[in-house]
Amino acid sequence: MSPLNSLQKGVSVYPITVPTKYSVKSFNFYLWEDGNSLSLIDAGLDSNECWEQFNNTLSEYGFSLNDITQIILTHSHEDHIGLINRILSIREIPVYAHSDSIPWLKRDKETLSLWIEFYKQLYHEMGCGDTGIQNIERIKKSLKARENYTIHTDIIPLNESDTKAGLQVIETPGHSPDHLVFYNQKEKWLFGGDLLIGHMSSNALVEPDKEGTRLLTLVQYIESLEKCLNLDIETIFSGHGQLISNPKDLITTRLKKINQKSDQILNLIVSGISSADQLARTYYKDKYQKEFELVMSEIIGHVDYLEVSNKVKKELRDGVWHYTQI
Repeated sequence: MSPLNSLQKGVSVYPITVPTKYSVKSFNFYLWEDGNSLSLIDAGLDSNECWEQFNNTLSEYGFSLNDITQIILTHSHEDHIGLINRILSIREIPVYAHSDSIPWLKRDKETLSLWIEFYKQLYHEMGCGDTGIQNIERIKKSLKARENYTIHTDIIPLNESDTKAGLQVIETPGHSPDHLVFYNQKEKWLFGGDLLIGHMSSNALVEPDKEGTRLLTLVQYIESLEKCLNLDIETIFSGHGQLISNPKDLITTRLKKINQKSDQILNLIVSGISSADQLARTYYKDKYQKEFELVMSEIIGHVDYLEVSNKVKKELRDGVWHYTQI
């Protein structure tokens, strides 16, 4: 992606784009110039490719690491925070993120333990059986392997209605509980993280709140899309793929597809398939085993959405939730 320059003096976006073979197509993070401020928005993966492209972009536009005034994060997923420790090992720079990101960025042990217990109970109550138990072991190994993502500096919290570097902070939970987007009203630009991806839908990953209670992540995601639909936006700088120049049309399309999928899942429930695990196996077929965590998040999100919409009710039988049409 090429840089975008404003008619305002000293206001520009310099995309840092690293192609990948994965379905997301690229990892995108951004240099945001606003007057005398140069912010890094997200920080890619912890990879040599991201590090090289980051430094090449700085050099290409006449910047150096010393020019960066702050790092601002849309959320705490590893493909958005990867270079932070490399940068901090060279120069101390303030890091800003949602307050809910901090336990993850610091790899808080109590939070990680709560997370594991949450998924144990969740997969049991959704009827996943041995497949759920096997996935818990995978989660434990994954968390252990990601210990090197611990951020070695204090994180400065950002919350709704804050302003940083000329950008309005907007909370947009759904893809993750700590997800933020950053809006510049004058330019009608939005740094969108993983809220919206042009070529594919963004997952609303099922996660717990601080007390371990399940968040209605798909419901939150729909509300976040609707919130952004009401903003005057012409361009979204996405965390993956191309920049989005028709955001309102794309948001409307995403919302329509969510409702279509919910209708399909409701039809399966009407046919007599009542547990989330069986719904996932039936709807996603081979993907159930290959992408278990994502598939279960999708199905659980949709049954939650159907329940909130008063289209289904649930009953606990032998420790497993079963859903029926109202």
